[in-house]
Amino acid sequence: MANTHPTPASGPNGVRAWLREVPYLATLLLTLGGVAYSALSRSPLQHYWELVTLFNCGACIYEGWGVDGQRRWRVVWTQLLHWGAFLVAMTLLFLPSVQAVANADSTGLAILLLLALGTFVAGVHTASWRVGLNGVVLALCVPVVAWLDQSALIVTLAVLALLLAAALLAGFWLRRRM
Repeated sequence: MANTHPTPASGPNGVRAWLREVPYLATLLLTLGGVAYSALSRSPLQHYWELVTLFNCGACIYEGWGVDGQRRWRVVWTQLLHWGAFLVAMTLLFLPSVQAVANADSTGLAILLLLALGTFVAGVHTASWRVGLNGVVLALCVPVVAWLDQSALIVTLAVLALLLAAALLAGFWLRRRM
């Protein structure tokens, strides 16, 4: 029986395959970078998190854009409502009355948990394993970030080192495939 699964593409097709993954990787990196920066600066980044939420919304719409016209617009408005609800929840976390009893660390963890939940549920709604997997990864980061909160600088440096290693490996892999 012939293999019906495509083999890893080389040349321009391989680059296109990597480019299709950019929204999901960017969402993950933006979120993890925001958590690391919040931990280092010890201040909540309300506008940053709002932009990350809007980016997540855009990535989910991008994911569902390939369906036919009527379902495409259903994806658009359901994702706008979905992420709008999470923006409202985040805004509530940044209210002065909430910030009076919550510190920057707990706000950051709550935002990460909200983004994890929102991303996972968006993955369910768009039937996208990539979006759902991002949500799971973000959810797994919550206890890790809480545990390593005292070592924010070390975590940031480790994440940067891992990102650099991943970029180098991707570059070597792409160069080898071409």
